[in-house]
Amino acid sequence: MEVLFRKLYKCATEEEIDDLIGKDPVVFAQKNWKPLGGSENLYGVIENQQASPIAALVEKLTNSIDATLMRKCYEAGVDPKSAGAPKTMHEAVKSFYGVEATKWDLPSFRRAQAENIQIVASGKLKQPTLTMYDDGEGQNPDKFENTFLSLLRGNKNEIHFVQGKYNMGGSGAIVFCGKRGYQLVASKRYDGKGKFGFTIIRKHQLLKQEEQSKKNTWYEFLTVDGVIPSFDITELDLGLHNRKFKTGTVIKLYSYKLPEGSRSVISRELGRSLNEFLFDPALPFLTVDTKERYPNDRGLERAIYGLKRRLESDQEDNKYVESTFVEDFKNDLFGSMRVTCYVFRTKVEGKSAKETTKTIQDEFFKNNMAVLFAMNGQVHGSYSSSFITQSLKLNLLKNHLLIHVDCTDMDYGFRSELFMASRDRLKEGEETRELRKFLATQLGRSSGRLAEVEKKRKDSISVDGGDSKELLKNVTKNINLNPELLKLLGSTFKLDEKKEQPKKEDKPERKAPTKQEKEPFKPKRFPSFLNVKGRNDGEKPIAQIPLGGEKTIRFNTDVEDQYLSRAEEPGELKIALLDVKRAPGNKGGTKAGLPSRIEEVLNVSMSSPQEGSIRVAMNPQKEVQVGDAVQVRVSLSAPGGDLEEIFWVKISEKEAPPQSTPKEEQEQPLQGLPEPVFMYKEPKENAVTWDALDELGVTVDYKTVMHPLANGESLEKIFINMDSEVLKNFRSKYRNPSQDMIEVTNRKYWTAVYLHTLFLYSITKNRKYQISQMKAGAQDTVDIGDYIKDLFENFYSDFILNFGGMEEMMQGLND
Repeated sequence: MEVLFRKLYKCATEEEIDDLIGKDPVVFAQKNWKPLGGSENLYGVIENQQASPIAALVEKLTNSIDATLMRKCYEAGVDPKSAGAPKTMHEAVKSFYGVEATKWDLPSFRRAQAENIQIVASGKLKQPTLTMYDDGEGQNPDKFENTFLSLLRGNKNEIHFVQGKYNMGGSGAIVFCGKRGYQLVASKRYDGKGKFGFTIIRKHQLLKQEEQSKKNTWYEFLTVDGVIPSFDITELDLGLHNRKFKTGTVIKLYSYKLPEGSRSVISRELGRSLNEFLFDPALPFLTVDTKERYPNDRGLERAIYGLKRRLESDQEDNKYVESTFVEDFKNDLFGSMRVTCYVFRTKVEGKSAKETTKTIQDEFFKNNMAVLFAMNGQVHGSYSSSFITQSLKLNLLKNHLLIHVDCTDMDYGFRSELFMASRDRLKEGEETRELRKFLATQLGRSSGRLAEVEKKRKDSISVDGGDSKELLKNVTKNINLNPELLKLLGSTFKLDEKKEQPKKEDKPERKAPTKQEKEPFKPKRFPSFLNVKGRNDGEKPIAQIPLGGEKTIRFNTDVEDQYLSRAEEPGELKIALLDVKRAPGNKGGTKAGLPSRIEEVLNVSMSSPQEGSIRVAMNPQKEVQVGDAVQVRVSLSAPGGDLEEIFWVKISEKEAPPQSTPKEEQEQPLQGLPEPVFMYKEPKENAVTWDALDELGVTVDYKTVMHPLANGESLEKIFINMDSEVLKNFRSKYRNPSQDMIEVTNRKYWTAVYLHTLFLYSITKNRKYQISQMKAGAQDTVDIGDYIKDLFENFYSDFILNFGGMEEMMQGLND
């Protein structure tokens, strides 16, 4: 049996396996193959796993992490299914590794631990064979059919500290193993007892007589004389990095179909993808390539420990991150959830905005995932950047914002309705829609942290107007004369015709009060105090929370902003319900007794510190009534013991809707049209420079004609490039143009660009078109503004200048 195993293991491609099987028809006779999962009818289960080869590979790694934790549990003398076993992955790591786990943020300790789980590449460059190894619990040969080779048994369903549940996720990688699905499985139990067993899985090739009776084929595994082949070993040299195989598991995936973007040194391209999908893994692992495949590459091995640590602790990667903050939510809808937002810089180390954006996309958004939904550190589903533009309406952040949604502590009933069993995509259901709506509302709030970042970036490019105001005034005057055009624009923009305003009496000018300079905030690594803002005597409520509304309570502290989210020694902000005093006549709704959890009476959102200020937003649940008082404890962890504040809040009447005060109209016939803004390479009055846009992450060069600045799907400004190559080329057709000719050319150019942008945008929106573009082998949503900008850069602007009557007009002026 050892000879057979060595022959199989030595093969580096599926073609070599084919050749080996063809040369030994006795061992590989059809009678020696059994259907995977014990049935020929499980083809659909295997084929309908992960849609991506990366996600399927992640399932293999997840199984390796599970197996490693299981081994640690057995070695500690704990039954994994008992009440004494850890209840979460985090608990398991803390319990089984202790202080050792805190050292994994250091490269040498991380690498040493990572060697216990390895991915080793061999074979062809474009379609490598991947060997997965873990020094986990392993299995005896007689247990293979109930573990590695079973489906839907639910072997891990009663073990809380592992990720696996259905006992089928690991089979998803088979469909990406070349055309024949070859996968070698070998293992020996961690305690050294028993033999080393092995088998090979393949896709059954239907014979001609089978094609008449079978709709689908099936997957099958090799036995010898009806049992899993095995032999005794002490150790084996299997080409692993820095070790021989003694116990654990090895799985070899032949001719694995990696996506094009990952076909290079696996420690680099594949490593980036694995970092994304395993955002915060319980254990680090090692990716290993070989000198045979890449003889001139020095970075052949790399310890992978998740994107979270790349963003929060690695200085080389952290330079791209401008700010990080967390929002902790407690809600009766889903229970508890933590959302972490990473805002990236627009320019880094002398790179242009375009170069910086490309690097950020390659390093951190390789799989087009802008919003990651994770459980136990593994991404189970995602949204693309269209969520940032369409739902959050933060267009300037679409390429510079990563959102991590930790679903681990959600209520089981809600969480189980979010994800498919394959753990690679979200279900299309009510819970998913509710969660999307909740995230859009909370993260997209006009008073929120992300809105502050967006506003700050927008404000940096404000201009007075000048010629562009005159352009808008003339354009809207003509639009008002055409009811059909007005109707079209009115369906897209909120247009209000200017009304005559009564003259206001001149008021004496008031002097603005002088502002005292704010003392710079000096953060500490750990907090020394936590104080609630407002008078708190422990008896009277410090705040009134309107029924159906929200109230934000602020706290002062002295800890650094990243305290709650940093990878090393993070802190924790907790909120608890202590007491409820019902208003006279209120018996507490339909629920018996007093509530025990804060989310039963108040939905809560807790933000990470920002220059010494912590915000906790509360809004009442349906069960509370006006006059109810709620006692709350907010605590912030600290080395010497939790810092806490205990206070009362009271539920008040609904707030009346605010009365709108009439605003002074601007000097333009129509309100609501996007503002035209001119931009030049060099500074000019009443215009912005290319560099100003570059600071926002917007690349402008001679090829650029216009850039639409949107708020969600609503256009706010249209930047028109007055130094565009298109305009310069058009002017160059005329020798010695007069100043009048130049002014007329400019006027016609900016008017044409503005109006064509306006109406292309309006028609596309009005007709409800959805724009998409093929990216990385898949269709990706493109927002309307980017689509129109791309049109102008690709011949559309040449068309409107050269075939729109301009040449005749210019020739007339020249004559």
